[in-house]
Amino acid sequence: MDSVDPDGSGLQEALPPPPPVLPPDVVPVKLEEPVKKKPARLPMARRGTGTKGQKIPLLTNHFKVNVTNMEGQFYHYSVALLYEDGRPVEAKGVGRKVLDKVQQTYSSELSGKEFAYDGEKSLFTIGQLPLNKHEFTVVLEEVTSARNNGNASPDAQGSPNDTDRKRMRRPYNSKTFIVQINFAAKIPMQAIASALKGVETESSQEALRVLDIILRQHAAKQGCLLVRQSFFHNDPKNFVDLGGGVLGCRGFHSSFRTTQGGLSLNIDVSTTMIIQPGPVVDFLIKNQNARDPFSLDWVKAKRVLKNLRIKVSPTNQEYKITGLSERNCKDQLYALHMFQLKQKGDAEPLEITVYDYFVNHRNIELRYSGDLPCINVGKPKRPTYIPLELCTLVSLQRYTKALTNLQRASLVEKSRQKPQERMGVLSHSLKTSRYDEEPLLRSCGLSISNSFTQVDGRVLQAPKLKVGNGDDLFARNGRWNFNNKKLVQPSKIERWAVVNFSARCDVRRLVNDLLRCAEAKGIPIEDPLAVIEENRQMSRAPAIVRVEKMFEELQPKLRDAPKFLLCVLPERKNCDVYGPWKRKNLAEFGIVTQCMAPQKLNDQYLTNLLLKINAKLGGLNSLLSIEHSPSIPMVSKVPTMILGMDVSHGSPGQSDIPSIAAVVSSRHWPLISRYRASVRTQSPRVEMIDSLYKRVSDTKDDGIMRLVLRYGLSHHQSANPLVFCISRDGVSESQFNQVLNIELDQIIEACKFLDEKWNPKFVVIVAQKNHHTKFFQPNGPENVPPGTIIDNKVGHPKNYDFYLCAHAGMIGTTRPTHYHVLLDQVGFQADDLQELVHSLSYVYQRSTTAISVVAPVCYAHLAATQMSSFMKFEDTSETSSSRGGMTAAGPAPVPALPTLTPNVANSMFFC
Repeated sequence: MDSVDPDGSGLQEALPPPPPVLPPDVVPVKLEEPVKKKPARLPMARRGTGTKGQKIPLLTNHFKVNVTNMEGQFYHYSVALLYEDGRPVEAKGVGRKVLDKVQQTYSSELSGKEFAYDGEKSLFTIGQLPLNKHEFTVVLEEVTSARNNGNASPDAQGSPNDTDRKRMRRPYNSKTFIVQINFAAKIPMQAIASALKGVETESSQEALRVLDIILRQHAAKQGCLLVRQSFFHNDPKNFVDLGGGVLGCRGFHSSFRTTQGGLSLNIDVSTTMIIQPGPVVDFLIKNQNARDPFSLDWVKAKRVLKNLRIKVSPTNQEYKITGLSERNCKDQLYALHMFQLKQKGDAEPLEITVYDYFVNHRNIELRYSGDLPCINVGKPKRPTYIPLELCTLVSLQRYTKALTNLQRASLVEKSRQKPQERMGVLSHSLKTSRYDEEPLLRSCGLSISNSFTQVDGRVLQAPKLKVGNGDDLFARNGRWNFNNKKLVQPSKIERWAVVNFSARCDVRRLVNDLLRCAEAKGIPIEDPLAVIEENRQMSRAPAIVRVEKMFEELQPKLRDAPKFLLCVLPERKNCDVYGPWKRKNLAEFGIVTQCMAPQKLNDQYLTNLLLKINAKLGGLNSLLSIEHSPSIPMVSKVPTMILGMDVSHGSPGQSDIPSIAAVVSSRHWPLISRYRASVRTQSPRVEMIDSLYKRVSDTKDDGIMRLVLRYGLSHHQSANPLVFCISRDGVSESQFNQVLNIELDQIIEACKFLDEKWNPKFVVIVAQKNHHTKFFQPNGPENVPPGTIIDNKVGHPKNYDFYLCAHAGMIGTTRPTHYHVLLDQVGFQADDLQELVHSLSYVYQRSTTAISVVAPVCYAHLAATQMSSFMKFEDTSETSSSRGGMTAAGPAPVPALPTLTPNVANSMFFC
């Protein structure tokens, strides 16, 4: 058939080919549109500042910084340090010496430029170096370190013996280094001005980092120990003895901050722990509380000494300790492959001991080292042994292990300073730092004021409290008491017993006084069913055995399980019995328990004890009048759940112990005084909570929020909470985006998993205590009054934050809590949100004082700490174990916490 030309143009319209015919059993696949990536949440901007409260003029430890050279550029260069054979330098602490030598030797090649070196792999200049790539060779004399000179023998004159000379390819006590400096990036100083306007970029963060690196380098040149942005001088006047061979070393923190009032230098007092310098043997005796060197535990000694630096007498050479000898000095052969001394006329080497070598060949008198192990400063296959009494610990070496309770208490007591004293120390630190002489800061056009910044504070009125019989209670100076008052919701203490692990406590008197005190506070209380005294022969038994034996004694005397057990611990607080006792009660038997270790038994102590007991048994000690009314702005209008979130980590030096995440949630809206906790282990040292939502199937979520929400659903008047007000502790500013985009997303997913139509609103607030901003009264020696709030001049240039001193600082200088409001979907007025945060500092049921941070955060920390105490992880940090780390098959499983019985889990067991 001929084709038809419909319009007579002679051009036939091209028709598309017919679609292919699919077989009848084939279903066409629908192409899915690519999922649009949702925009990341960012911390919200400030909506305004508060106005409520009595105004108060204050000073803060921020010193105003003027910058005149905003048009300049920082140039970033990467630094590679190599030995002359091409091996990378991995030893720490060498870099600064090498770069100082480069600057001295090659000043003309570097156009005389000053630079800021971070001590590792980055170097910064103001203006460009002549070339994008530089390579320099320098020789450092007197590199006295075991890692650089492990094969040298420390002889009497500090010179090598014949064997050493043949082995070494360069002059003794020198090292050759190759330094490669390559251009990496430009950082405009204008980025600092942008940050001050609230526009934070990667460049602005880098520019501020350069300024902080200049401060670090300035301190390093003064011989300071550097701990991040804290600097510690080697001055014995700054040392305080904490016991156990550990000293507290006082220094100062110094860093640049962008604030509402412009760029400022934040200076504060800082304290770190260092090893007691001096003879190694003296340190070990103090560390182990031993009588003399011959009663030391050398396994412990080896562990605590490893990697510490020593100087060796009489040469004053410096080495790093790598271990101890296996035998005593008189029996340990002296590194045979290195120090074989040949007898005259005899080809066979003479094997000698370390003791013989030093006494007979070096003519050094050894008074007591002969019968003690030697210090090893060599390498595993090439040891170098030195008698103990010739070794002295170098000063300013950090002690990074966990402090004992006594050491911690001593540190707190000896490092606290009253406000006026602290101001004097800070002014002196700024003056002696001589930042005006730092050439790089001058090149930046930076000048630093020597005056504390003036800020305007406001003192919020303390919230009114409700107690028993409808009485009002008014806090004065952040404190109140229950004298002649009764608890607002007392819980009956019934079917209870007392167990006594203490040899000194008069339990009969304790019980009588407790009954009397409970009656005065309106708490119904029965006589105890039994009082069980520990058999004194058990006092030296292991803690677990003591607890098991106590339960064996207890069970025959009680027909039914008790509802409550009061436990009198031995005199030492936080003793070994505490953890096993808590675990036995809370996880195995479901018994609420309260431990006590009384020093002085008086009515105040017993009242505080009863506050904890009442809260654990489901009672309430006091309420805010505004939650009793209820009239809390926004919160009382719609069903709201208050959440507190925290992650607790193992002590320093316990890097393999799992972290514990805790989420506490308010119960019985519109109340905000009663809470429940959900606790979970996670990988060690992970700050973000990784299992808020954990979907294991289409019908099961095994995350922390599942329990929080399930309990919340059954106890709120509405079907679902419509608002979640989250207080998050323990995260830094660099982790705010993770809180907003990972943790919050998991909470939303947990809600959606329960009900797809559930769309609650969120308020997310981060509470920070680990910062260096302090406030002072200009006209008096006292701390700032409780309720002092500051939201001007020293806050973030753009984001929503404020400082609050809710508590009365009775000792030292008050540390305010820095609150960051990351998200507010409810639309709180600044005054209303600040009042809510302030009020949450008054609902802590364990005490009769306002506390320094909101109660939900404190409860989360308490819950995590208590669960960790009876989990009793083994300390594997000193071994090769990979608990919580990596195994050949991947990440090692994290051990789970014991499951609490339902009645305990639903109580304030952590209170």
